[in-house]
This record gives sequence, C-alpha cells and structure tokens, in this order.
Amino acid sequence: MTRIRRGYIARRRRTKIRLFASSFRGAHSRLTRTITQQKIRALVSAHRDRDRQKRNFRRLWITRINAGIREKGVSHSYSRLIHDLYKRQLLLNRKILAQIAISNRNCLYMISNEIIKIK
Repeated sequence: MTRIRRGYIARRRRTKIRLFASSFRGAHSRLTRTITQQKIRALVSAHRDRDRQKRNFRRLWITRINAGIREKGVSHSYSRLIHDLYKRQLLLNRKILAQIAISNRNCLYMISNEIIKIK
C-alpha cells in the first residue's frame, strides 16, 4: 500500500491560529496547544473587558462632571444636575457634559445656572 500524503487543511488551521498569537511571548506563540489555550483566554478577556471599559468610562465622565460642578461652588451636586437635566428634557449625555466640563467650564456653569433660574 502506498503512503498517503496528508492534506493542507490542518496546517492551514494551525497557521491561522499562529497568526493570531504571533505577538504572544514564549511558548504561547510557538506551541500549538498552548496557542489555542491562550487564544481562548485572550478572547474571553476581550469580551469581558469590553463591558468593563464601558463601565469605567461612565465612572470617569461622572467624576469629571462632578468635579467641574463643585469647583466654583455651584449649588448643584452631580445627582441634582442630572435630575434637573432630565426634568427639563435637555438631551445632554454624560460624555458630552464631561467634555464640556474639561474644555469649556463656563459653558457648564451657564447650563447649571439656566437650570437653577428655571426653577
């Protein structure tokens, strides 16, 4: 019986996995079994940290808005400001408010003062 030459499919699959792990260190980029384990681990971490990143950015925005409001002693706390914004139906999300708090503080004070005047 003649020898059967193996196909290229398994080799193609392994090279695809190796390309994914080419930036990993040590055996994690060389040995096929550890490459597959590290690939699974990396994808799990990426999936988990996408949600965590959203959480962290929201916390950062809230902190920046709160610091910007309290700096000049405006009579609002963060929660009061957000509550009044919703009550007045002003469509400014936390990301935009945080950018305003960093780049243009006077605009943030104007917004908070307008809310106070309307009361």
